[in-house]
Amino acid sequence: MKTISLALLSLLLPVALLAQTPPAPTLASLDAAVKAAQTSGDNAWMLVSCALVLMMTGPGLALFYGGLVRKKNVLGTMMQSFVLMAVATLMWATVGYSLAFAEGNPFLGDLRYLFLEGVGAAPNADYGATVPHLTYMAFQLMFAIITPALISGAFAERMKFSAMLLFTMLWSLLIYYPMAHMVWGKGGFLNAFLGGKVPTLDFAGGTVVHITSGVSALVCALYLGKRLGYPNEPMRPHSLVLSFIGACLLWVGWFGFNAGSAVGAGALATSAFVATHFGAAGATIGWLIAEKVFQGKASVLGGISGAVAGLVVITPASGFVKPMPAIIMGLIGGFVCFLMVSKVKSMFGYDDSLDAFGVHGAGGTLGAILTGVFATNAVNDGLKDAAGKVMPLGLVDGNGQQIINQLIGVGIAWGLAIVGTLIILKICDLTVGLRVSPEEEIEGLDLSQHGEEGYNLES
Repeated sequence: MKTISLALLSLLLPVALLAQTPPAPTLASLDAAVKAAQTSGDNAWMLVSCALVLMMTGPGLALFYGGLVRKKNVLGTMMQSFVLMAVATLMWATVGYSLAFAEGNPFLGDLRYLFLEGVGAAPNADYGATVPHLTYMAFQLMFAIITPALISGAFAERMKFSAMLLFTMLWSLLIYYPMAHMVWGKGGFLNAFLGGKVPTLDFAGGTVVHITSGVSALVCALYLGKRLGYPNEPMRPHSLVLSFIGACLLWVGWFGFNAGSAVGAGALATSAFVATHFGAAGATIGWLIAEKVFQGKASVLGGISGAVAGLVVITPASGFVKPMPAIIMGLIGGFVCFLMVSKVKSMFGYDDSLDAFGVHGAGGTLGAILTGVFATNAVNDGLKDAAGKVMPLGLVDGNGQQIINQLIGVGIAWGLAIVGTLIILKICDLTVGLRVSPEEEIEGLDLSQHGEEGYNLES
């Protein structure tokens, strides 16, 4: 009897297991799983990109700029980058993100996202359909941090810390937020994809970041005047080792800057990643060749400056160009920025301490214009007409009008930076004063502004 029971059990067990087998997945469930995986992957890449771009400011830019100044100013220079990680964040959280990315008019967003109201886990389909709105906000915050920090290279070694803070806050309000809205905000005047009047291609910040900061840097250098002793006294970088490390961190971080601007982990991010790397490599070689021809030696400072110049030039084009044009843009950018730093600056005699204008202003302008030449819908097919047909992007696609659009965008960025910066500098000068006293400048910003020294030779 026991044997018969076991036999019956062995026959019935497969039937019972088969009855418990889950049904085959439907097309709807498979589609939901794919979308969930895409959302997770895109969000992961965007969070990594946030960290990479923040790394560009501290430690990247802090080390790069810190090594280029004299040792008595190393802490003061690095502090300018570091403190903006806090100040720019608080401004962005309270009002900045709303003014830049909320719908408003063609020149400025409204206050619907004030104090990040309504910015949460749900995606904002206009900016990133597969990532939380909060992630997109955080990514754009990192741009708002590093952009004003770039300007500090022009007034290094001579501006008060209090003046730098006030200048940065006003500059963000009057220049960065409006420019970011015009280029990237929905309905912005220059937005190529979300209803702009003059479609201007700027994938990751040629106009928004580099032209505005670089041109503002030139205005600051001219307004403040030259450092004491410039150009007669030697003012060589005190540590090219620090600057070398900073430049390498900038190069790595820039992948988040540009490839992250794809707002997803797909093929467009890959294309922007490759273009970024190739552009930097091309400019490094372009700068070193120019330096060898004009000055007889290819220097370490020239190499790292060329890399940064290439990263600047390729930024607006990174999500629109193929690899070979990226190299061409880099080569041209390295040569042009070398001439701006080594020839044009000395010709006009202005003291742009760390060449913020020569690299970012000139490089950003060149990159924005060349984007209108080399941008192609073979890389980015996101611009479509009313019928859904993919539209040509740059001159290589047969769209010569795009170069005109790029020039308009460049002109607006230049004009806003010049006028806005002059107004802000005047306000700062009349309130807290801009420049340290001659005695404080001789002593150095480390001691006069912060009561500390970067290097204690007694320990």
